[in-house]
Amino acid sequence: MFASLFVLLYAAHLAADYPLQTDHQAKHKADRGVTGWAANLVHAGTHATTSALALVIAVVVLDLPVGILQAALALAWIAGTHAVIDRRWPVAHWMHLARQTTWAQNGGAAHVDQTAHALVLVVAALALTTTS
Repeated sequence: MFASLFVLLYAAHLAADYPLQTDHQAKHKADRGVTGWAANLVHAGTHATTSALALVIAVVVLDLPVGILQAALALAWIAGTHAVIDRRWPVAHWMHLARQTTWAQNGGAAHVDQTAHALVLVVAALALTTTS
């Protein structure tokens, strides 16, 4: 069950982070102020929506026992953590602590960002598996 949920949630993540993310969201989601937060929260909402669709597929197509409360908590976790990670400062802070400044300047931040998101999805899939 864990593997199925993780694969579905990861596919939803990829869809929300790449083909469904607008240029405006990608450019402004870490900006200060209303514009930045609006872009960020709409993008996080896209993640919640695609992840919800993934969980519906898990229940309807794969017949996995995912409860409504557990799904709602997982979706809040996914969207909330996505919004925080995409503010960019958590990734920059981690890379500074890990002494990865050269790698950060050469494109490494995108890899650390995606790793953080994947770890969030692992936690969500594990939680959904253990509560069902």
